[in-house]
Amino acid sequence: MNKNSRIEHDSLGEIELPAAALYQAQTQRALNNFQISQRRMPFSFITALAQIKAAVAAANSELGELESTIAEAIRAEALHIAEGAHREHFVLDVFQTGSGTSTNMNMNEVLATLVSRKLKQTVHANDHINRGQSSNDVIPTAIQVAAAQSLHDHLLPALSHLIEVLNKKADQYQDVVKTGRTHIMDAVPLTLAQEMSAWETQLFDNHQRLQQSLQDLQQVPLGGTAIGTGLNAHPSLSAVACRHLEEITDIPFQPCVNKFARIASQDVAVACSGQLKVLAVTLMKISNDLRWMNSGPLTGLGEIQLPTLQPGSSIMPGKVNPVIPEAVAMVAAQIIGNDAAITVAGQSGNFQLNVMLPLIASNLLESLEIATSACRHLADKAIKDLNVNREHLEENLARNPMLATALNGVIGYEHAAKIAKRAYQEQRPVIDVAMGMCDLDESTLQELLNPEKLTVPKIPSNK
Repeated sequence: MNKNSRIEHDSLGEIELPAAALYQAQTQRALNNFQISQRRMPFSFITALAQIKAAVAAANSELGELESTIAEAIRAEALHIAEGAHREHFVLDVFQTGSGTSTNMNMNEVLATLVSRKLKQTVHANDHINRGQSSNDVIPTAIQVAAAQSLHDHLLPALSHLIEVLNKKADQYQDVVKTGRTHIMDAVPLTLAQEMSAWETQLFDNHQRLQQSLQDLQQVPLGGTAIGTGLNAHPSLSAVACRHLEEITDIPFQPCVNKFARIASQDVAVACSGQLKVLAVTLMKISNDLRWMNSGPLTGLGEIQLPTLQPGSSIMPGKVNPVIPEAVAMVAAQIIGNDAAITVAGQSGNFQLNVMLPLIASNLLESLEIATSACRHLADKAIKDLNVNREHLEENLARNPMLATALNGVIGYEHAAKIAKRAYQEQRPVIDVAMGMCDLDESTLQELLNPEKLTVPKIPSNK
């Protein structure tokens, strides 16, 4: 051993670790055992874990389970970590023991070192920092606390912002009528505002579903210890710790109804990931619609122009690509992939404990983080400043053979179909062809084939 190392011990014996490390023996063993990837537990998870340690220390003090001086020192150091301190000492791979015990002990040991130095007395990682806790209730609680904060503080506001930007843009283009498309083929007309309202409603529905997920995440199994019975924890620890956790996070966490269920399964995390997958599907659809509408500038649809952000090619001068929708589409793909892994992980426990908790934490929190950024990018760097090619839309609309659909009720489907086919074959406006193929006068045809009027829903008569 050299001056850069020190010896620590745990129940398995002695082990050498870096002299400057704040962690202790169990973390070093995990560091030696799990060299699988370069992925570390997300900082948002470490923050939530530290907040839980602070809340439990305060609760243990209040309940007479821990000396107040030690409890207050634990709380202070844990909140310091939650603010971002000492992050370099949280060193463990995501792919570790499935309960996340290694990461729980990483936190316990770092806090034990810091508090021992602060108080100039021995503070034990298990006996003091982990008092009334188990990795089996703390790690699932940390998943829920981290996800709840990410939803509450970041994703839901970002989603609301995207909805607001879309709403303002739709108001701006209430008068723009364009060709609708089904099967990527020309269909009857609608306004650009109506098209955007579909996106807006999809996003609003996602917001509502994620709000429900947030409520579910707020019901935590803290206090259940090893399997849900609460062994070695004060009977009131769960409720008191949740009260302190609310004071720290400004989110009202409560003890869950059945701690056995929340420790044995990860259904709440799986459900939240499922709702994020729905959001990803929505973002993919909006992004692809924008890419198609922006395609061109000469041989594509050319309906809109997205903001010019950067050169689009290393070889083709002047080329500009829809980079933000492309990036958001990749985010959507990643979230869908993360959900697949979380789905498998959610099944991966026998009896009283799920054993893929670190993977669930990592993937769920990544999905929340990138979904948040994607919503803000789509709003502020794509939709907010897009422009509409009005003349091109009007030109295409006038030649849309599907306008003949408006004649069905007057001349019949088959006759209208003949007009539509001829208009398409001859590349002529429908009204010009119809004037030569039916007995309706020009003013009647203009009334029937007015694209703007075709976008107004017909209200059934009550007579």
